[in-house]
Amino acid sequence: MMPLFVLLSAFTISSVIIRVFQKAFFLRLSARIAMAVMLLFTATGHFIYSKGMTMMLPDFIPMKEQVVWFTGIAELLFAAGLLMPGYYRKTGWALMAFLIIILPANIYAAIHQIDYQQSLTNGYGSGYLLFRIPLQLFFIFWIYTSTVKSTSRSAISGQHQTLYTKERFTIAGKKNAKDIKDSLKT
Repeated sequence: MMPLFVLLSAFTISSVIIRVFQKAFFLRLSARIAMAVMLLFTATGHFIYSKGMTMMLPDFIPMKEQVVWFTGIAELLFAAGLLMPGYYRKTGWALMAFLIIILPANIYAAIHQIDYQQSLTNGYGSGYLLFRIPLQLFFIFWIYTSTVKSTSRSAISGQHQTLYTKERFTIAGKKNAKDIKDSLKT
């Protein structure tokens, strides 16, 4: 529940800050920032609660503590990748795959009532899956709409965005008002 709160809070705060400084909303950017903040939050859990997190892994998984640390480091790298303009689309695909891959650990933890923060077996139980699985799907949808979908449409169709500013603007390669006025006449 806390990661969802962190995600939505970070989204709201980043949207307001971007709106104040850029005089416009950039919701996909705010969504990527929010997901990065959430990943920083969840990654810290891998290091603070590593003992409890190892309990979330089935017995057949070797080197459990290293797996927990590795996934925490992976979440930190995903957070960074979401904020890098040249990498956020690939990061989005990788992060969606990561969330699908780790879902069985969450299912295992719920079935075995793992409370990773206390390193005990008195957690929420199977009923938690009614919340956790839709939450994981929500995170995947969030990532898709803020990373993959935002760039795939313009990349496939070849569409270009027009940049407007008060001082200067460019439309279809026209750099001054006379060129723009002439192109509108034809």
